[in-house]
Formats: sequence, C-alpha cells, structure tokens
Amino acid sequence: MQTIRTLSWGVRQSFRAYVEGAGGKTQTSEGAQTAADGGFVFAAGPDSTLALDEAGRLTGRGTFTGIVHFEAHGGMLKVWMVDPILEITDAGAVLTVADHPTRTYRLEAARLDLGAMATAPGELALPAALLMFGSQWLGGNYPAGTALDPVRLGVG
Repeated sequence: MQTIRTLSWGVRQSFRAYVEGAGGKTQTSEGAQTAADGGFVFAAGPDSTLALDEAGRLTGRGTFTGIVHFEAHGGMLKVWMVDPILEITDAGAVLTVADHPTRTYRLEAARLDLGAMATAPGELALPAALLMFGSQWLGGNYPAGTALDPVRLGVG
C-alpha cells in the first residue's frame, strides 16, 4: 500500500490564462501552493486514506488542504477552490471542492478516469472532465464534459 501525499491540479489552463488576461489574480493560502506548471498543489489532510493498493488501484478517500482564489473583472469573477476531496467509489472517482472559505457547501467539480490513469515514478495522473456543478462553479463558460487539466497525485 502506497500513501497519496499530494494532489496537484490546475483546473484548466485556459481558465487560468483567462483570469490572468483579464487583469485578474490568483492567490493561494492555507497550505496550497502554485506549482511550476501554473497548477496548484495541496497536501494530504490528516484524515486522508487515499492510497495505491498492491494491485495498482486507488482506494479510499483523499482529503487535501488549502485554498486557491481566482478573481478578475474587478471582483465580478470570483472562483474559490477550497480543500479538494477525491472520492473513490465503485462508480468511479469524483473530485469535490468547497466553493468558499467558509466551507459550507461542497460541489462535484470533476469526474476522473481511473481506467486511463498514467503512472510515473512517484506520481499518478488521472484525466479529468468537468461535471455539471463544476460547469456552474466556473461560471458556465465550459460545458459539462469539458476536458480539464489532469489531476496528479504524489505517491509517498
């Protein structure tokens, strides 16, 4: 059993470029960090049970900590990505986020393709697609099913 230590995700490169191009800003806090590729890195929370089993399958529930805040157009565009959780079930894998630092509500942002998981030393990469609530989270600019940046998991 190998423990998952980090989750890295850039949401969607074109979304990040749009925020920047609109004169906006992206801020990280509470442990989230900006990665060299422009994505964001979240450390596993103390209650995270996400792991890679001996057969190479992801199991458990990954809780990750940190906040990313996108803001543009003088505050008219505000998107929060707070404390991602990766849920592995019999139906597949879903990434949820809290949509505000109050952490009152969570939404299903993306479905991850476990069957297309790629492995490299110390890392797993899962293709991600936007879900309906994820589309609303990003302001309705991308329809459900839109390909997102892959979710990368650091294996420790």
